[in-house]
Formats: sequence, C-alpha cells, structure tokens
Amino acid sequence: MVSICIPVFNFDVRQLVTALNPQVLGLGVPCELVLIDDGSDEEFKKINRPVCNRHVYVELPENIGRARIRNLFLEYTKYKFLLFLDCDSLIISDDFLKKYVASVKEAGVNVVCGGRVYDSQKPAREYLLRWKYGIERESRSIALRQRNPNRSFMSNNFLIRREVLSKFPFDERITRYGHEDTLLGFVLKKNGIKIKHIHNPVLNGELEINSEYLRKNAISIKNLGTILEYVRYDSDFIRDIGLLRFYRKIKPLAPLLKRLYQITGPLVVAALKNGWVALWMFDFYKLGLFLNSSFKRELLS
Repeated sequence: MVSICIPVFNFDVRQLVTALNPQVLGLGVPCELVLIDDGSDEEFKKINRPVCNRHVYVELPENIGRARIRNLFLEYTKYKFLLFLDCDSLIISDDFLKKYVASVKEAGVNVVCGGRVYDSQKPAREYLLRWKYGIERESRSIALRQRNPNRSFMSNNFLIRREVLSKFPFDERITRYGHEDTLLGFVLKKNGIKIKHIHNPVLNGELEINSEYLRKNAISIKNLGTILEYVRYDSDFIRDIGLLRFYRKIKPLAPLLKRLYQITGPLVVAALKNGWVALWMFDFYKLGLFLNSSFKRELLS
C-alpha cells in the first residue's frame, strides 16, 4: 500500500531508517522502504550502505537534482501511495506511518502533508538564521496550513497517490535548489488536486550555517525567475508567493528600495551571516536580490 521514498544526499540516514523499521513491520499493510542516493560523497555511502542495503537501495553515479530524483522513485517503487521524506528528517511519533495510512482511507484523498517542526532549543549563533526561519515560518499549525492548502505544500514530508505523481511530476527543468515544491503545489491546484494537511510532523534534523542558507536562498530567487517564465507569469502563481505579492504592493517604491539595498545590503548580509537575525532583515535580503535580478518585473502588475 505504501512505499516510503527517501532521497539521500550527503547525510547519515541511519537514525531515520532505524526509526522507521519497527513502524514498517507493525503497520499491518504492505509497505516498503526505498532509498536512492543522489551522488553522495563516498564517505556517506559507506556509512549508509549497511542499513540501506536491507531495503530497496539505489546509488546514482552523479547528482540529478531535487526534482528529478523524486520522480525517479516511480521506477523503483511498487505500491499505491508514495510517502516522501527528506533524508534529514527525524521521526518523533511512534504512530507516524499509521497516521498517514489512516489519512488516505477517506475517499478522494490524493495528497497529504504532515508538516515540519524544529527543535525548541536555540542553536549556536552560526545556525540561527535557518532555525529562526524554520520556527517562525515553516512550523505552522494545521489551521494555518489549511487556509491555503496548496500554497502550504512542502516536499519534505508528504504522501501522494502514485497516479497523481505520474500525471503531475516534479518539473525536471528545475535542477537547482528551491521552489520545486512550490511549483508542484501550484500545478496540483490548477488541476483541481486538493491537498490534505494533518498533524504528523517530522523534526528537521539538520541546520545549515547562516552563510550557506543565504547562498541557497540566492539560488532559490533565481529559480523563482525561471519558474515565473514556465508559468507565464500566471497571476494565481504570483499571489501564492509572498515575495511576489509584496513586490506588487510596493512596486512604485521599487527604485528607491533597490537603491537602499545597494547601500545597506552588505551590512544586512554581514549581520545575518554573523547571527544577528531578524526575519525582516532576511526578507529585505531576498527582496534586494529580486530587485537586482533580471526578471521581467514589469509583468508583475
């Protein structure tokens, strides 16, 4: 009934697999664990092989990216539902899999999202940006997620019916970090595929250092420009993205804000890198990158 799909890249998955094993055995329905390594360094492959080889395990010779590897699970899995988990996820409930199985017993359920939480303990300063963003922006209740269910879609912990993913796969043109799940959530919405949200979170098991998270978000902003072209600047897509919605509101002030960022941006980046984190500063960082991009922003009207 359920194929648990874990894309692996440069991470020790022993804790995750070990936590899932007893739940798989006690689930009471057909279940398999499938792991695909996306071109990890050899040191991580050596660590993971002993536990991964007990299940369906594939090692790719080179990295193929976050979108393509998720679609690849269609070739190596056999069950009706695919449950995707990021490799840095930590299981925090003994009935994690049972909650997902129960969620799809309702007729017409095609996609289910369980959510994500972060450790409440404040990390060292060099990890504060990722932690604070996760705590305040990603760890959202069911009530908040259900207000805009497709907009709230995240690919770190979700279940999808096989035929739905086959018909609406992740867009493999997206090869870099960021917004591949945003686009899939939008495509599902445009095609009438509703997303169900439940309280079944995983704990985020890894925090990037501040500088790395800033770097990833810079890539993500570039991805957003590419995706805008893919969706032909669809007004519904623009409304779904907070940064784009905000830009439309302040568009008359864009030249002034762009100049302000050119002056203050280096100070904002330095502060964020050093752990002086306020999320308005992070938002300003992303807005500054957008304002200095080459997107056809005049179409965001």
